[in-house]
Amino acid sequence: MTGVSISCRNLSLRFPVYGVDAKSLKKHLAKIAVGGRLGSHHGSTEVTAISNLSLELKAGDRLGLIGHNGSGKTTLLRALSGAYEPDDGSIEVNGHIAALLDLNLGIDPTATGFDNIRLRGRIAGLSTKEVDERLDEIAEFSGLGPFLAMPVKTYSAGMQARLAFAAATAVEADVLLMDEWIAVGDADFQKLAHRRLLKLVERAGILVLASHDVELLRLYCNKVMRMESGVASPVTDIKKLDELMAA
Repeated sequence: MTGVSISCRNLSLRFPVYGVDAKSLKKHLAKIAVGGRLGSHHGSTEVTAISNLSLELKAGDRLGLIGHNGSGKTTLLRALSGAYEPDDGSIEVNGHIAALLDLNLGIDPTATGFDNIRLRGRIAGLSTKEVDERLDEIAEFSGLGPFLAMPVKTYSAGMQARLAFAAATAVEADVLLMDEWIAVGDADFQKLAHRRLLKLVERAGILVLASHDVELLRLYCNKVMRMESGVASPVTDIKKLDELMAA
């Protein structure tokens, strides 16, 4: 995986805000003390979610993202996954991406469990042949048995979570993007899920993990970056995590 890399150069992302008074929005952002910076562009109100961010990662890097809710961590992960186009600057990712950001992405409640596995696999970039080759393994891991032939809308919340997790993690990733460490299902399934995630992390060339769990970041990451109101600190060694959090 020597060719795996992430490069962000002067990345900025802005989102227009419609139908909201700029003064009241500014008061709201000040009250919660997080979120992007408020401004205007061509006469319209907008929030700058990421501002002038530069980042270089290579194979072997495990980057932890820290910061308050609304600081830009999830926005950055979505941008790296290709969900957002930069307003300024550039993003270049070399390698197959697996983005574990929203497990319910692509889940159709009216379709069967089997059909949803196929749909989720295609969203993850797998070919029809690749999905079919992994279908039995995904089905077995989910533990849902005959329920997979039934519409997902008949599932309990726990069953839906098991299906979504099994389908979303049945990928080979060069670049693994995670918004918090995923824990789904009952205690027994959580143990299986944890082992499955560990294998994904071990096989990935690059990990980018956003989390509020300091010990988790120390355990799985070797680098850390703090985000605040869309502005990122320089990437530093995970040994400086406490120092960065206190800054």
